[in-house]
Amino acid sequence: MIFKSFKTPGLAHFSYLIGAGGDAVVIDPQLDAEQYLLAAQSEGVRIAYIFETHRNEDFITGARHLAELTGAKVFHGPNPAGEIRHAELVEEGFEVQAGTLRLRVLETPGHTDDSISIAVYDEDYPEGAVGVFTGDALFVGDVGRTDFYPERAEEVSAALYDSLRKLVNLGDQVLLWPAHGAGSVCGSGMAAREFSTIGHERLNNPRLQLSKDEFVSAKVNEHHYQPPYFELMERLNLEGGAGCGPAAALPTLSLSALKGNEPDVLLDVRAAESHLAAHISGSLALPVSMIAAFGGWFLKAEDRIGLIADSTEQAREAYRHLCRIGFANVTGVVTGLLPMAASGADTDFIATADTDAIANRIAQKADHWKLLDVRSIEEFKSGHIEGAEHAYVGEILQNPAKYVSEKGVTVMCGSGARASLAASALKAAGQKGPDVYIGSMGAWTAAGKPVAKD
Repeated sequence: MIFKSFKTPGLAHFSYLIGAGGDAVVIDPQLDAEQYLLAAQSEGVRIAYIFETHRNEDFITGARHLAELTGAKVFHGPNPAGEIRHAELVEEGFEVQAGTLRLRVLETPGHTDDSISIAVYDEDYPEGAVGVFTGDALFVGDVGRTDFYPERAEEVSAALYDSLRKLVNLGDQVLLWPAHGAGSVCGSGMAAREFSTIGHERLNNPRLQLSKDEFVSAKVNEHHYQPPYFELMERLNLEGGAGCGPAAALPTLSLSALKGNEPDVLLDVRAAESHLAAHISGSLALPVSMIAAFGGWFLKAEDRIGLIADSTEQAREAYRHLCRIGFANVTGVVTGLLPMAASGADTDFIATADTDAIANRIAQKADHWKLLDVRSIEEFKSGHIEGAEHAYVGEILQNPAKYVSEKGVTVMCGSGARASLAASALKAAGQKGPDVYIGSMGAWTAAGKPVAKD
């Protein structure tokens, strides 16, 4: 048996290649098709089948692109919200064979109506399933979100409960391979481990300890954020992604030449602290590691994007992240802030504040200043600085003008990274002199300062 997992950074997404006897199956591929081709080649197998566990919301599927390269058949679950043009719809009990391995479809709706899981059986071990690909139904330590059908909230939550019972009934011995891990927007309580067993989850996953009524109530009352780009992903995933252009083809330009291309957005993909210290005026902070989580809050499919990076390799990595979420129209790259500044480029900075400064401002109770906490509402309620106002970073990125204030604004989060993005957007929207609480909630609690809870 051949088994390989592939983790996509930023998205915390897992895809898989499994096979035996010369044939292989890929589960939930990314647009980066080369990784599957190289893995199959190194193992001496051909990719014969591709499964999509559901129509994803947070990235573009690579199933169509990989099928075009390999001739593999693509399978997708029943009841999709539109015509899936690149795949054959399959139902409960559909099977494919790869050597001694048999992969069987289980309908597991709830996260989406078309969600399926794929149970794996090995003829050399006939006692039962040896593993299951659960998509976004069951994660390590959590279960899938059910907020995509608000008008059917109780119905889909109950459907997910029934789907989870079906998975648990496969047996404690079954290995669990989910489509996402910790850090994904598809769940909030995932463990850092990348695989588990049905038995471990049955005993330890908090959601699997609930009765059906308790489960439905808990799911209906969850809060999840839905970036605007989810709608773009849903539309594109009816067709399947066509692949990304080569990152090496991105043109490296002077700043004046890049601006001459009239980009709609100048993205500074350097580290957040680099942007705070010095950046090209008008650019927006979006470090490479945060593109997948936050780019979809403010970028539009038609945007012409210019990249500001430390190096061409960093820019190429940024391009790959952008392409995975549907924003591949990069018009050029500039690298090296110091040479740009030396050539007369207009630069700016965002000030920072430490714990003592924040404590002093709070003690002064100044009415001309406010502290803006941009963490999730769950983080904020679990513990925040008394008097801080809450506004989620994604919502600020989506509409920064709404949050521009005549008051002085200090932006904070858990460590300062998300706050840097929000401060950058606010500054570009006209906020005068925002600063960032460096270290943020981590620094505040480390200093033993008081924490309020809602």
